[in-house]
Amino acid sequence: MNDVTNSQSNTVNPDFVQQYIMANANFFPEDSVNELGARLSKLSQNQFNAIQGIQLKDPMIMLLLSLFLGGWGVDRFLLKEIGLGVVKLLTCGGCGIWTIIDWFLVMNKTREFNQKLVLDSISVGQFNQFDNM
Repeated sequence: MNDVTNSQSNTVNPDFVQQYIMANANFFPEDSVNELGARLSKLSQNQFNAIQGIQLKDPMIMLLLSLFLGGWGVDRFLLKEIGLGVVKLLTCGGCGIWTIIDWFLVMNKTREFNQKLVLDSISVGQFNQFDNM
């Protein structure tokens, strides 16, 4: 029996999915962790390995960046919200008001960004190239 894959199919071992979820639970919204685990458990081992290679953003680091550099829109740029980052930069964080509001929102925004990043990677099917190896 292969230690990495499930013996009945080419899907990833559920223990590895559980370990990934437990190690990265604080990077995703709490209400979506079970759904994410279910989606990951349907992947092949090669697809799962590719998902593990995705760089997730740390919500605590994003909060610190927002506290110190949020007035210049750095937090929005890092979350790939370029338009909002430019507006925030040009308005000096909405005269500081938008910056303060973002201090309370940036951690959840970061978790949602990470979730979208992983789910988009799963659903786009960009991992089909790994299945043929």
